[in-house]
Amino acid sequence: MSDIESVLAAIANRRPVIIDLSLDRIRAALSRLSDPQRKLPPVFHVAGTNGKGSTVAFIRAILQAAGHSVHVYTSPHLVRFSERIVVAGNEIEDAALIDALERTDAAMGDDMLTYFETTTCAALLAFAETPADYAVIEVGLGGRLDATNVFDDIAAAVVTPVDLDHQQFLGDKLSGVAAEKAGIFKRGAPAVISPQSPDAMAALQECARKTGAKIFAFGEQWNVWSEHGRLIYQDENGLCDLKLPRLPGAHQIENAGTAIAAIRAAGLNLEDAVISRGLENARWPARLQRLTMGPIIELVRERLGEEPEIWLDGGHNPHAGRAVARAMADMESRHSKPLLMISGMQANKDAVGYFTPFGGLAKKVYCVAADHDGVMKPEDVCKAATKARLNAESFDTVETAFGAACADANEPPRFLISGSLYLAGEILRDNA
Repeated sequence: MSDIESVLAAIANRRPVIIDLSLDRIRAALSRLSDPQRKLPPVFHVAGTNGKGSTVAFIRAILQAAGHSVHVYTSPHLVRFSERIVVAGNEIEDAALIDALERTDAAMGDDMLTYFETTTCAALLAFAETPADYAVIEVGLGGRLDATNVFDDIAAAVVTPVDLDHQQFLGDKLSGVAAEKAGIFKRGAPAVISPQSPDAMAALQECARKTGAKIFAFGEQWNVWSEHGRLIYQDENGLCDLKLPRLPGAHQIENAGTAIAAIRAAGLNLEDAVISRGLENARWPARLQRLTMGPIIELVRERLGEEPEIWLDGGHNPHAGRAVARAMADMESRHSKPLLMISGMQANKDAVGYFTPFGGLAKKVYCVAADHDGVMKPEDVCKAATKARLNAESFDTVETAFGAACADANEPPRFLISGSLYLAGEILRDNA
C-alpha cells in the first residue's frame, strides 16, 4: 500500500461511515483553514444524476483549448485517488495531497468530518494555493447539502440530466430530487440546465426563479443537435458549427452542448475552432470507452482468434441504461454484431431499471460482482437481468464470464462491460 493509500485508509477508518448531508461541519473546518473556497478562480459547479463527469470533462477541455489553466474536482475515482483532484491541469501529487489532508485534520476541531468532506477540504486547499484561471467542481451527491456547495459566488451552476438515484438521501420524487440538485444555484449567476424530463425541468426552473439565478435552459435559452456529422449549438448570441465530440454516444452531444452553454453563459465567447478542439480533446474514462489492451483483450483475442470489440461503461441507473443502450443500438445499426454484456451492480441500485432498455438488444448478460463493499451478488444481478426479460447467467469472476461468453459466441460479438463504476475501475486497473 502506498503512502497516500495508507493515509486515505486511515481517514476512512476513523470517519463516520454513514453519509450525513450537511454544510455546518465543512464550513466550520474551512473557516479554520482561512476559507480557501473564497480564494479560488471563477467556479463552474456541476450537479446532476447522469452526465456530470462528461460535462466536467468537456468544460475542462474547452477551457484548456482556449489556453486557460483549470482546477478540477470529481468523484469517485476509477484507479487512483489523485484522479479526483486536478491542480492547474495536473493530478495532485501524493505529497501535496497528504499535506492538505493533514492540515484539514488539524483544522477539524471537534467536528467529525466525513471522508468526502475531508477530501473536499483538501482539494479546496490545494486549489487555493496554486494559481489557475478557472475551477470546475463536481457535486458528490445531491447539491443543496453537498460538501462542495460552499461557494458564495460562481461563474455558472450546471445541472445535468436528473433521474432517481440515491433515493435514501434525495427522496423518491423526481421533482424533489431536482430541487436538491438546484440547491447549487446562486442569485445573479447563470443556472445552466441540461435536457430534462418535464417534471425535472419545471422544478429546476422554479428553484432558479426563487433563488434569483439567471435561467439558461435547454430548449429555451439554448439548443444543441447533430447534423451531417457536425455538432450544432445555438443560443441567443448565435450559432456554432462544430466538430463532433470524440466521446461516443448520442448523449454526449447533449453533454457537450451543456458544457458549451455553461461557458457561454459565464461570458466566454470562444471561437468555433477552439470549442471544436476542446470537444475532440475531452476524455472521460469508463464512459463508453473502447478497450484496446490488457489481459481481457488478450483472453478474448486468444479465444476468438481475432481482435475483439470491448466497450466499458460505468453507468449504473435507468437513465444511464437508456443512454448506453441507445449507443449500442446505434452501433448495431451501423455494424450488426451480437451484444454480450458482462455486468455487475451495487446492491442499492435499480438493476431491473438499468437492464430493461437492453431488451431485444442484448443477446445475453454474464453477471459478476466487483470487489467492493455493497455489491450485488452475481446471482442477484442475474435475477434482475432475468426480470428485465434478458437471458442471464452468473459467474464468479470477470475472466470466467468472458470465457463463457467466448464459448457461446457463434460469430464475432460486441462486448459491453457495464453497470458499475467500481467494476469499471477494476477493469481499468487490471488492464492498464
